[in-house]
Amino acid sequence: MQNKELSFFEMVYEVVKLIPEGRVTSYGAIARYLGSGQSARMVGWAMNASFTSPTPVPAHRVVNSAGLLSGRLHFSPPEKMQELLEAEGIVIDNHQVVDFEQKFWDPAKELKI
Repeated sequence: MQNKELSFFEMVYEVVKLIPEGRVTSYGAIARYLGSGQSARMVGWAMNASFTSPTPVPAHRVVNSAGLLSGRLHFSPPEKMQELLEAEGIVIDNHQVVDFEQKFWDPAKELKI
């Protein structure tokens, strides 16, 4: 996935666009897939900036490693992240993905690096 012509944020967006509807992944899983395992926080920054991307980025499908909707406060209104996930059939309880392990999409496995 490493492409010298894309910025780190752009590479993150390309991975996020591949997350299937009804599935979620974590900031850390994306960072590991991109070869920057210690950069989960930068993936979060990319998600915060994704609203300015010229093409839609399904940022609502990226949660923390425990399945918590930690990025929800960057949506307007904050309930929007949960609403988008629920519209895709993901059950949320107390700002956390129910059955997180079953809904988890690992780019390293799914995209076969």
